[in-house]
Amino acid sequence: MSQGDMMLKDTVLVLSEDDKIIGSASKRESHVFDGKQPQGILHRAFSVFLFDESTNELLLQQRASTKITFPNVWTNTCCSHPLHGMEPSEVDLPEALKNGEVMGVKNAAIRKLDHELGISPSQLDVTKFKFLTRLHYWAADTVTHGPKSPWGEHEIDYVLFYTIPNKSALTIKPHPDEVDAVKWVTEEGLQEMLKDTTLLFSPWFRLIFQRWMTGKNSWWSDLKETMATEKYCDYVNISRFDPPKEHLGGGGNAGPKFLKGDAAKKQGAYGKIKAHKESKLRQLFQVDEVWSALTLLYLKPLVSNLETPYIQNTFSREELMFCDKILGKVSRSFAAVIRQLPQELLVDILIFYLVLRALDTIEDDTTAFPTMEAKIAKLKDFYEQALVDPNWKLDGVGEGDELRLLQEFPKCHTIFSQLNRDSRIVIADITKRMGEGMKEFIVKDMGQGTATVEEYDRYCHFVAGLVGEGLSRLFAVSGLESSSMSKEIHLSDRMGKFLQKVNIIRDYLEDYVDGRAWWPKSIWSKYSETDDLGYFCKMDDQKVRANSLACLNELVTDALELAPDCLAYMSKLHCAEIFRFCAIPQVMAIATLDKLYNNPDVFTGVVKIRKGLSCQLILQTNTVEELHGIFYNFSQSIATKARRTKSDPSRERTLKACQAVIDLTESTRLRRTKMWKKVCVALVGTLAVKAFVSPKKLDVPLGYLARGMALTVTTMLFWNSTIYPKNNKLKSAQKMSKNDID
Repeated sequence: MSQGDMMLKDTVLVLSEDDKIIGSASKRESHVFDGKQPQGILHRAFSVFLFDESTNELLLQQRASTKITFPNVWTNTCCSHPLHGMEPSEVDLPEALKNGEVMGVKNAAIRKLDHELGISPSQLDVTKFKFLTRLHYWAADTVTHGPKSPWGEHEIDYVLFYTIPNKSALTIKPHPDEVDAVKWVTEEGLQEMLKDTTLLFSPWFRLIFQRWMTGKNSWWSDLKETMATEKYCDYVNISRFDPPKEHLGGGGNAGPKFLKGDAAKKQGAYGKIKAHKESKLRQLFQVDEVWSALTLLYLKPLVSNLETPYIQNTFSREELMFCDKILGKVSRSFAAVIRQLPQELLVDILIFYLVLRALDTIEDDTTAFPTMEAKIAKLKDFYEQALVDPNWKLDGVGEGDELRLLQEFPKCHTIFSQLNRDSRIVIADITKRMGEGMKEFIVKDMGQGTATVEEYDRYCHFVAGLVGEGLSRLFAVSGLESSSMSKEIHLSDRMGKFLQKVNIIRDYLEDYVDGRAWWPKSIWSKYSETDDLGYFCKMDDQKVRANSLACLNELVTDALELAPDCLAYMSKLHCAEIFRFCAIPQVMAIATLDKLYNNPDVFTGVVKIRKGLSCQLILQTNTVEELHGIFYNFSQSIATKARRTKSDPSRERTLKACQAVIDLTESTRLRRTKMWKKVCVALVGTLAVKAFVSPKKLDVPLGYLARGMALTVTTMLFWNSTIYPKNNKLKSAQKMSKNDID
């Protein structure tokens, strides 16, 4: 049977993105790359790696020059597809993954080793194949067929290892239509082959080798451990990769599916997905925001309290400088808000943030750990040892500044050890509980999001609700807030969840391509016509677009329903600096929700509010009245959009959520409206007096206009302090007394 005949006859298993069988297709159909299917059809595959135990050599094959896809390339021992209708069955259902049996794929491997290499099934034991993990990749065969190649691969590939005592006992008879050559190589020998630019290698083989098989503690260097234990097995997660750049394109001109490069790079997809920003010209037309930015940068910047004598005399200077510098690197926006906190609390919050950021870096890294068990062990090691052992540090996890944070963590520990005992207890407790929560989700396949809203809420509780609780407890032990704040567990949790849900909604595409998504399936499946969270990315299809926006709006509404509890929490604060510290992230979140609502850009990149607006919000978040005014305005904006989207399934729920916020903040709007009415009356009165005193000089207005402006400003100041008074409940930490707190 010719290659072309097999392409038509063989029926592959068509998959959803989470590796569920959803149909079948001919091998030919699934490998076509054209305008209708730029990356072909996703189907199941396997890759066999056969080793000689005595020499630690791997058997390679060079695919035959007559192969239709990827001819002449060197690759692993055998790579092919499980098929429908074979006996014994080559179909694995999801439950086969739980213990790594996957007998269907192993049966297919036995069949193809015989067909391609002439290795008789009698020489192999199907039960001795070691299933390690899965990778989802695609590649256009542009090297063979040119930049518009009509062929390519798009597979979820099951990696199988097999060892034999000695290659001398193995009979190999390659099929000339399948294999041109075979070769046994050591890892060093393969590295030399890869340097030879005259040789071609399959893209999937390169991805597997570079990701898991090279260097110390790799599958190959630790082959005995790999075969004898579950140390390197991952039956839960699917690693996702775009191809090397030379395999982009094809007949459908396909670009990166996951991100620009390797979807499994450290720290995931963060910063590698397109950010939707307004043009600089349009931003410059927002004159009030430009003024706010200039004010915050040059006229009224947030003041850092790190240089106060108390802090300088209490904490080790060199280590504190490191903590402050690394804070600015890993979170530039949050750093300024932390630094303006009172001296009694600033360092406690700074260390709390860095400790949790270090924990999060371990959880986020998708490549540093060979297995989930290894990652879980490091998470546990962190929350059990990092805050106890002054010399604890971790190398090779994270990238950039996060990598450095873990490498130089002893400096953070030094400052942590100098905090008061109550603060250390709070930080250690929250770190442990968050780490335990992360462990719960690490072992789950999150490629298609959380299963239910309850699971979604639970995740948000672990990664953000606990942060809210920890902050409230630190506020209380600092003495700057009432001791009752440590008991505001419910409101603290809801405030943290509000911020986290906004981030999750905004980061849809980043999280999806990273294979760790959080949108609850119980919500998104109502709007998706497939079993894939990636369905919503197809914005050129009007039906998909409508369904995507409906899904988005329900999630925005779900987050917005937490806003009243955020406002309730804020009303309990007394210290002005703590109030600003909590309020600034809240106003950024409500502004972002307004930007996200009914916005198709969410599905093609990351949506962010304008920097000038961010500056304006920072400057205008000093009192409860200002906070309420901001929440009122953005809730009104969302409500206005919701009224226009009459066909949206969540419309009434959205309007109800907006109205709940509006009802809580309405009195602020009325006071502000009254103020501006008085100002307008004063201005009109000034002009009236001018006309009465000197009607003939109306055409020479400068003198009277100056007087009118002066009167207007005076009136504004007057009404600002009477009709619209500042919130006298909030006081700076330096001016607070115990009576203010109690």
